[in-house]
Amino acid sequence: MNIIQASTLELQGDEAYYWMYSRYLDWGYFDHPPMVALFIRIGDSIMHNELGLRLITVLTSSASIYLMWLILKEYAADALAFVLVISGVFIFHIYGFTTTPDAPLFFFTVLFYYLYKQYLKWDTWTLTVLLGITVACLLYSKYNSILIIGFTLIANLKLLKRGSFWGIVVLAVVLYVPHIIWQVNHGYPSINYHLFERSSDTYSFSNTFSYLPGQLLMAGPLIGWFLFYKAYTISIKDTFIRCLMVNCLGTLLFFFISSAKGEVQPQWTFILFAPLVMLAVIHFKQQGGWPKWLLPLAVVNVSIIIIVRVIIIGGFGFAKTYGHLKSYYGFKEWTHIVKQKAGNNYVVMSEGFQNPSKYNYYTNSLKCFAYDNRYYRLTQFDIWPMGDSIQHKKVYYLTYYPVKGLSTDTINIEAGKWYGGWVNDVRTYQKVIFDTDSIKVTASPGQKKVFDLTVKNPYPFPISFADKGYQHPVFFEACLFKRDSIINAQEAGGDFKNISLQPGERTHYTFSVNSPLEKGDFNLIFSLRTDPFWGSKNSRIIKLTVK
Repeated sequence: MNIIQASTLELQGDEAYYWMYSRYLDWGYFDHPPMVALFIRIGDSIMHNELGLRLITVLTSSASIYLMWLILKEYAADALAFVLVISGVFIFHIYGFTTTPDAPLFFFTVLFYYLYKQYLKWDTWTLTVLLGITVACLLYSKYNSILIIGFTLIANLKLLKRGSFWGIVVLAVVLYVPHIIWQVNHGYPSINYHLFERSSDTYSFSNTFSYLPGQLLMAGPLIGWFLFYKAYTISIKDTFIRCLMVNCLGTLLFFFISSAKGEVQPQWTFILFAPLVMLAVIHFKQQGGWPKWLLPLAVVNVSIIIIVRVIIIGGFGFAKTYGHLKSYYGFKEWTHIVKQKAGNNYVVMSEGFQNPSKYNYYTNSLKCFAYDNRYYRLTQFDIWPMGDSIQHKKVYYLTYYPVKGLSTDTINIEAGKWYGGWVNDVRTYQKVIFDTDSIKVTASPGQKKVFDLTVKNPYPFPISFADKGYQHPVFFEACLFKRDSIINAQEAGGDFKNISLQPGERTHYTFSVNSPLEKGDFNLIFSLRTDPFWGSKNSRIIKLTVK
């Protein structure tokens, strides 16, 4: 079923985005480490289609199941119980073919457990090297892999006394150094995004309230509750079972606490389902079997999942209209229509990173650039050199909304509705960053706050904010937001136009910002804007509190 679904479903937006990772292989990316790019590059080099992109995920997800079985065989686990449980875990069906960073993370998680169980019995340098490489692969897969490493150590602090344990640590760190260097050279974008920009300023009860039911659903629509119950009531009879328990419970609690800072997406907890399955199946063996009523319930459970998968494969009923599922359909047609209008010219979109990535994938090119509005989060598009290539070029600008005096085309198909038109002599500055030491500022209503901004030219060519030689003038603005809505944009003085910088050169600019008359909490960003675009996000978010 994974092969069928991988072959027939169009790409989900994130998958297309990670395909672009594979076109720009590097030691790191804005959102994630690079392992997913390597997975995709291998499969895509074999065949450029949906199955090729997802091929390594399909193979490693099957390998993960087999490795779990090898672990459980040492506990004389019941094969039928394993089949019933593993086939009924809903999240395995979703991410058994979907290629995101969770795919390599899950595979290396299970491989880590397999090797770690052997390491507990045999303290050999062969296992030390294999574990060191595996831990590095975990870290190169996704940042929440640190939970697996940390919880495993917490479950067995005696590891600190093993000389070979420190060999694992040293080898993993050495192998991970290239990614650390990448982060340093790019200003720690992943740390800033995941720890600061991604966190919500306000608590949402719905995020916490929906978290646990969501985890039960991912474990199986009908049997999920029972798996959690059996996993958390197991008798801990050895070090490895304790490791599984600490990882399973610790991961669940960690993301439960994280729900206070924003939505926890289902795939973030993917790593807890490997220990969950193994704990439940081991518990069945401990108690001498599983209850008779579980068999019919498990059969109905997996039948429901299979029916849902068949509906999605065929694109029947709710599949093309429900939530994110509809993003799997209609984008091949959309790409063909846009390509006909744009020809071999660059396409610029302002609606996130997913649809531009789909256009690039289905045209097998790098001709679509995501130039998002100034309050949208930064993405890898803000690092890649694509934006450099469109300067002074004529581009086809595609938007969700009609732009007065620009939009001449309307594309209205099953995938959605877009408006298109041509922009001559493009001018953008989305890579320019204005740094300030003031991350949190307090002001009184209407008070003028002065910011000393450091601006650096990150481009490999000189830049100038003068308008001579350009069709579209550039505006430097201080933008104040209340939650996600802009309430004010204050333009810089005319002296801003005097700034010219050689590659790598820095200078300072003083910007006076009038705080709102209304009391409350606001977000302030500095933005460079050229028509007809909304402007880019050229600074970190500054928290402005008006008292």
